[in-house]
Amino acid sequence: MSKPPFLSVLIPAKNEAENLPTLLEEVRQALQGESFEVIVVDDGSTDNTTAQLLALKRSGYTQLRVLIHDRSLGQSTSIYHAAQVAEGTWLATLDGDGQNDPADIPGMLDIVRAPEAPLNLKLIAGHRVNRRDTTSKRWASRFANRLRGRLLKDNTPDTGCGLKLIERDAFLRLPYFDHMHRFIPALIQRHQGGMLVYPVNHRPRSAGVSKYGNLDRALVGILDLFGVWWLIRRTRFNTSARELEA
Repeated sequence: MSKPPFLSVLIPAKNEAENLPTLLEEVRQALQGESFEVIVVDDGSTDNTTAQLLALKRSGYTQLRVLIHDRSLGQSTSIYHAAQVAEGTWLATLDGDGQNDPADIPGMLDIVRAPEAPLNLKLIAGHRVNRRDTTSKRWASRFANRLRGRLLKDNTPDTGCGLKLIERDAFLRLPYFDHMHRFIPALIQRHQGGMLVYPVNHRPRSAGVSKYGNLDRALVGILDLFGVWWLIRRTRFNTSARELEA
């Protein structure tokens, strides 16, 4: 049996047929010499995303695996399903629109492999220092980050960044719910996991359109935010039981 890869790159994608070929080639170039696999979840696409992915597999992209949702289930469910079947010790998440830069992944891997890496490091969260989005989207994100930071105290300037490096076992211990991907830093810390923030490149979308609006995201996000706040307040993972000797 072949040795499992060290890294699994998880990419949720809905109607991203124009962006995926370039993005996947960038992943392959960035991870040359690395032990990795790529799992793309076609989340109910209505364009030729599936055909593009299968063509890439046939062309010799041996690291590529393809999962299909018959209907759109959202980004969090796509990532969760990919993580369940992933074989890597670490998971790198990327948005399917190509705005995250795969060239940032090797730097993240260097940190987790370094001898001086913090003990119990479970997550490296990307921080889009120079966002290439519309003004309305940046303002909505800034408001959401401030509100979330005040309630959850997760010390994360940009929890919405799609580029993250997460230990697989730590991720699968987190409670699953729709939209959980926006709260991964807070949930990792809830389980006493260590986290670092890493500045990453951000690029404008070259093709396609965003799959959700600012108002839709804000309304759902506020409801989820108070749910996660309640969950954290009910957590007792910072304590442990002592075993007594006879």
